[in-house]
Amino acid sequence: MPARMPGIGRVLVVVYGLLALAATGRSVVQIVGEFDDAPVAYTLSALAAAVYLLATAALVARGRRWYTVAWATIVFEFVGVIVVGLLSILDPVLFPDRTVWSYFGRGYGFVPLVLPVLGMLLLYRRRPGGPAARAVPDTAHDGPVHDGPVHRDTDEGTG
Repeated sequence: MPARMPGIGRVLVVVYGLLALAATGRSVVQIVGEFDDAPVAYTLSALAAAVYLLATAALVARGRRWYTVAWATIVFEFVGVIVVGLLSILDPVLFPDRTVWSYFGRGYGFVPLVLPVLGMLLLYRRRPGGPAARAVPDTAHDGPVHDGPVHRDTDEGTG
């Protein structure tokens, strides 16, 4: 994993990956076996799976573009959890079967509700040009990479 993902960032990526696998498996089973029972719910499960897969990849990848993709997917995920969570409570007929995001992710221990908040906090703290990003250099840039020796200026011998 990239050096820009220390500690909690690594845990977050692992949780995103696990949720991506769980949501993908659930949506495939639902769509293949029971799609006619709840097409909206099962399509949303597939959408959630795609969002989690893309968010996982974007959190692991380096560079400003992937940082932007991570923000977009995580914000989309958060809005999805809120909207689907509210709709599943206010109009349960829309969701005759649960999705990853229904009831704010209750079937997944509310992880789908908490995860995007933690993801947005991490992205904010690790934003390009922010204090945490300056502490760990990002080697994935658009310019040429210098593989030669590093020359350091010293003030030894100057007086």
